[in-house]
Amino acid sequence: MFTPCYKELSRQKFNEKIEILEKMLESCILCPRKCKVNRKKGEKGFCRANANLYISSYGAHFGEEEILVGSGGSGTIFLTWCNLRCAYCQNYDISLEGNGEKVSIEQCAEIMLYLQRRGCHNINLVTPTHYTPHLIKSIKIASERGLNVPIVWNCGGYENVEVIKILEGIIDIYMPDIKYSNPETALKLSCARDYFERCKESVREMFRQVDNIQIENGIAKKGLLIRHLVLPEDLAGSEQIFLFIKNEISPDVWVNIMAQYRPFGNLPDKINRRISIIEYRNAINAAKSIGLKNILYNQFF
Repeated sequence: MFTPCYKELSRQKFNEKIEILEKMLESCILCPRKCKVNRKKGEKGFCRANANLYISSYGAHFGEEEILVGSGGSGTIFLTWCNLRCAYCQNYDISLEGNGEKVSIEQCAEIMLYLQRRGCHNINLVTPTHYTPHLIKSIKIASERGLNVPIVWNCGGYENVEVIKILEGIIDIYMPDIKYSNPETALKLSCARDYFERCKESVREMFRQVDNIQIENGIAKKGLLIRHLVLPEDLAGSEQIFLFIKNEISPDVWVNIMAQYRPFGNLPDKINRRISIIEYRNAINAAKSIGLKNILYNQFF
């Protein structure tokens, strides 16, 4: 029988991790931007988040990967704001405009417990990076009150590897994007020229912690699942991403190659369109030819 890793973490270790993360809010270095603003005094960095926790929505989500959804859905909590603020973001009202409601740590813990009671197979934290201290405190409280499902860290991939190291023993499933290998694209679309380097550091550490996906009765319990969104004109540099995964992570890691790109905002002409079927199939074929063994993709696109 699977036991989430946070259930085996001592109260002392939990508190030590929370104390370190809390301190980071005074000169924020939770993500690679390292804005060093004092969020506890109301200062805001690139992500726009202050010292409070904001949630835009939560519920059983059936649009995630099948191994997360099962029959009860993935217990998804959408966090407000984002440390990437991608120019094409579909959830721009959340990530760019900040739509959401302020909730306490206690309320967030109760949301997690509610999602478990309604039969969700996991707690899926979407864009959690800038709220890491708040969420870890909420997980601790919820665990003490009976939370017993895996935690999914559903992030954009632009992570501070030192923060990811602190999360060891708390997060069961890491689900990062690997958006770009091309630094110019990363700069233009997410203001993060160093995206790929920071993402590679973090994904290596995530894999070290949780290894490949472990599945029980069709549901993921632990492991690494990578997402990659195909962009028009191969602006993401998909092949280099697949080579990194195969050579430096594992050819057996699960990779979801996604076709959901929808242009939003004032974008250059060559990216202000949906991807073509040919572009998408080229990405799938590249992943297969490189030797990735567990590829998820839209067979009907």
